[in-house]
Amino acid sequence: MKKKEISRRHFLKKSSLAVTGSALLPAFLRTPSVFATSASKTKMFCYQCEQTMGGRGCTVKGVCGKTPEVAALQDLLVHSLKGVSIAAVAGRQVNISDPETNRFTCEAMFATLTNVEFDPYRLEDLLRHSVVLRNNMIQQVHAAGGKITAPGDALTLKLKPTIEGLVKQGGEHGLMSDPDVDPDIRSLQHTLLFGLKGMAAYTDHAAEYGQEDDANYEFVHRALAALEDKTLGMDQLLALVLECGEKNLRAMELLNIGNTQAYGHPVPTKVPLGAKKGKAILVSGHDLIDLEAVLEASAGKGIYVYTHGEMLPTHGYPKLKERFPHFYGHYGTAWQNQRKEFDQFPGAILMTTNCIQKPKQTYKQNIFTTGTVGWPGVPHVNKNNLKPVIDRALELPGYTEDKPDMEVLVGFGHQTVLGVADKIVAGVKDGAIGHFFLVGGCDGVKKSRNYYTEFVEKTPDNSIVLTLACGKFKFFKHQLGDINGIPRLLDVGQCNDAHSAVLIAVALSKAFDTDVNSLPLSFILSWYEQKAVAILLSLLHLGIQDIHLGPSLPAFITPNVLNVLVKNYNIKPISTPEQDLKQILG
Repeated sequence: MKKKEISRRHFLKKSSLAVTGSALLPAFLRTPSVFATSASKTKMFCYQCEQTMGGRGCTVKGVCGKTPEVAALQDLLVHSLKGVSIAAVAGRQVNISDPETNRFTCEAMFATLTNVEFDPYRLEDLLRHSVVLRNNMIQQVHAAGGKITAPGDALTLKLKPTIEGLVKQGGEHGLMSDPDVDPDIRSLQHTLLFGLKGMAAYTDHAAEYGQEDDANYEFVHRALAALEDKTLGMDQLLALVLECGEKNLRAMELLNIGNTQAYGHPVPTKVPLGAKKGKAILVSGHDLIDLEAVLEASAGKGIYVYTHGEMLPTHGYPKLKERFPHFYGHYGTAWQNQRKEFDQFPGAILMTTNCIQKPKQTYKQNIFTTGTVGWPGVPHVNKNNLKPVIDRALELPGYTEDKPDMEVLVGFGHQTVLGVADKIVAGVKDGAIGHFFLVGGCDGVKKSRNYYTEFVEKTPDNSIVLTLACGKFKFFKHQLGDINGIPRLLDVGQCNDAHSAVLIAVALSKAFDTDVNSLPLSFILSWYEQKAVAILLSLLHLGIQDIHLGPSLPAFITPNVLNVLVKNYNIKPISTPEQDLKQILG
């Protein structure tokens, strides 16, 4: 099934903007002269992910591998997008909503997520195109008789002609560039910003299917513009934070519609963790459209396709499994283990969306990127031309023999789970099912994340564990048995499938004629990056109480803001599995 092709604008057209030098070359062929020295003079501050240095902020180099120069370009891109958004808000006031500007804003925001875009020249392309779109919108607003006024320089920002100049500009617009902002105000501003990044990513995913809602684009622009409004107080910012959760829920709903209309609703499917003799391609990230493109391009060539990381749940989509018999199994675990796992994979590797780490030299010639993700020196391919990936897979040895291993079960989206809702309700009423635990979120390298493994291992035998996102890799091989034929461990899907988990919870609350917070259901969440922030905001928007969050609380949450969250939603940091289970189960 061919999808509507959405053009990516990482490489600017000559007609759009006059650029000079290396900017017209593919990013991976440009000479990164400004970044050649190891001792960077560029300062940075980033604390948007859970693993930020010391739990406070990365100031020398990102734990994710981000250089200070890339951090500066990302900060400048966010600032430029605020200008785009101010113009877009004014545009809507005179009935102008530009599809290209809408899509680009979310795509460019996606590029600033953790572990997505590390290539400075691709960021430069996004920066320069953002100014083109902003100026075009300003002209349209003025032509329609509208007016635009805004504080700060986001609306009038003029980019420096060189990438060195852009890096220096970015240093003026970092997260802590205004020391006079009240810490609690800044905390809410950054909570909103990081939630917007996650929402923008899901919105961009959904738009690839043509699933769009102008109300979401309107909010992204209004909220980004609001981040330039220094008059907003705590209550106004908190309202925007919760609205971000509401709009993110809609974004995930649209993505779910896109996925299921294209590939069917997930069904329970056993996924081999072993390998088949033959050439091999590994697909990591999140994007199902990119996976389908790989499957189509590799069909009939003696190549088996494997998933990695958050792509594991894609095996549950029936229209992928039915069409592509060479779509075989899953390899490896979560994103943070990729350097070891990719090094041992005997085929080509394609990274889609986020989660890339710095490739080791031993496999750098085998890895490719597509979509929004990028790394300097790694070839970037289009899903309509995957020949370089196919050729490399055919050059490499692949698996020289079958390697049997265990199977894991996926495919428990909301339609599957609700299909046995009568058994679930009956099980709760007769005591066979005593509790539900949603244990999901992001995985990471900290040893404290073993909490989630131990928690699942210690859940009572009469409980059901729903899981989603890459946090599942802490326990996805565990055999927990079943209750009346219902597996105790249910893989709901990727992080964006949090929408399915919400639908399951709402359906159960209706079945028991109560609200979600009165169900025997507990949320045990791990977070790492900005998609997880957006999902958390969605749960807060729904009024979900008593969420256990870890492995540590966000560095951008001040004590006063945390107190608000505890008071209104009773958010709790995780402690120990034993203590938390005792508290939950009474």
